[in-house]
Amino acid sequence: MTAAADLVLTNGEVHTLTDPDETYDAVAVRDGRIVRVDSDYEIDFLNGVETREIDLDGRVLLPGFVDAHVHMETVGRHRLRADLRDATSPSDAVDILRDSDSDDDWILGFGFDESTWAESRYLTRDDLDQVSTERPVVAFREDLHTAALNGVALSRLRDDLPDGDVQTENGDPTGVVVEDAAEVVREAVEPGPAETAELLVAAQRDAHETGVTSVHDMVRRSHAPRIYRELDASGDLRLRVRLNYWSDHLDAAREVGLRTNHGSEFVRTGAIKTFTDGSLGGRTAKLSDEYADGDGSGQWVVPPQELRDIVPEADDAGFQLAVHAIGDEAIEETIDALAGTDDPAGARHRIEHLELATDDQIERMADLGLVASMQPNFLKWSREGGLYDSRLGPERRDENNRFPAYLDAGVPLAFSSDSMPIDPLFGVHQTVNPPEDTQELSVTEALRAYTSGAAYAGFDEGRLGTIEVGKKADFAVLDESPWENPASIADIDVTHTIVDGEAVYEA
Repeated sequence: MTAAADLVLTNGEVHTLTDPDETYDAVAVRDGRIVRVDSDYEIDFLNGVETREIDLDGRVLLPGFVDAHVHMETVGRHRLRADLRDATSPSDAVDILRDSDSDDDWILGFGFDESTWAESRYLTRDDLDQVSTERPVVAFREDLHTAALNGVALSRLRDDLPDGDVQTENGDPTGVVVEDAAEVVREAVEPGPAETAELLVAAQRDAHETGVTSVHDMVRRSHAPRIYRELDASGDLRLRVRLNYWSDHLDAAREVGLRTNHGSEFVRTGAIKTFTDGSLGGRTAKLSDEYADGDGSGQWVVPPQELRDIVPEADDAGFQLAVHAIGDEAIEETIDALAGTDDPAGARHRIEHLELATDDQIERMADLGLVASMQPNFLKWSREGGLYDSRLGPERRDENNRFPAYLDAGVPLAFSSDSMPIDPLFGVHQTVNPPEDTQELSVTEALRAYTSGAAYAGFDEGRLGTIEVGKKADFAVLDESPWENPASIADIDVTHTIVDGEAVYEA
């Protein structure tokens, strides 16, 4: 006699997202794994006295979303600190900061995006002095590559800020800092263990509310690895986490015996993360041509020779590499560095963002087996009159984030949010309804990049990413079908999130 299921989800539209995608009525789960995908009639035989049944009432069941590049502490800060993502102007951002309820020494805001404002400029020292002239105030741009400081914060940190990354006007700091100087600011406001736990628990709630069941968290000089493991040990971690450590952790990671894919069911070691260039928003992504709206062609955050030193060291120590590269010049240097490793495809070395890759670079990635880890939500800046229009000009704007070119070339494509925002359906909506045809994916292609594609980037295709017998029971339930509502995917609600066969979120 077949053992009863622990959980059955029936009366739904179950998409396996295999190739080809197959559709069923129901799925049965036992001990956290899928034991059957079939019709309602057949699944009913697995109902037992203690089986929990969720009637999907015609809703769509998908594999749980895998966010392949995210900063979970930042996600938590959007929920628990001053959230500047919806600010409509500099003065609105100032009001949000002024009204933020915080007993901390620092007044912190996260996520402003000046490209959406009529007065399209960064926040400055003068703006933030309106918040407080007694306490340090910092506002981080959405990409975290740029920050604005008030006078108190500048005075407190000025000796540690590299001059080249501190913007000035007539010799005086404007309060705007980028790249290495922004990193100094991030380190100064890093939370302690208790606050980190608070932020990660809040971020886990956000992830579950958007159907995310697994994340690749980019961590640096953070208590997050410790907190994740403590949450795992106590049974409070209901999110699968891959920890991608910054390259300045490489020696420590090697010394304690970490390797890519080591860990538990819920916390595993991922890649060694490093930079090459900065961001388009900060005009620090390294381009082969100058920016359309400013002098220069960007800057190296990690110079090419330093990257060539890091890559073989991490590869030899048994680590996957995840290299941030946005501009075409940075991408070229990254491919050159990764090409020198023994088995780029077997190591699944990744390039993060890849916004301005050329056709030749995409073909080289395919030949080497490199993974493209990209963010479809960045297309929100690619529309006419948007941030990329001003930074790159109309012609180059059309050349960014050409997702179909990667699939056509056979490059493994993994989608993620970079926390801007953590919402897979928002990203899927952008590439199903893009500014340019060269950026358009079908609903199925986009969902696969956020499930099986992202799982592959984390060596997890054997347990995650599709709905098949034997795989982990991680699911997202959508209130409406993205196939039937392609023009409004971003508005579709997640009604249930299932992790390891347990409902962790029910709307």
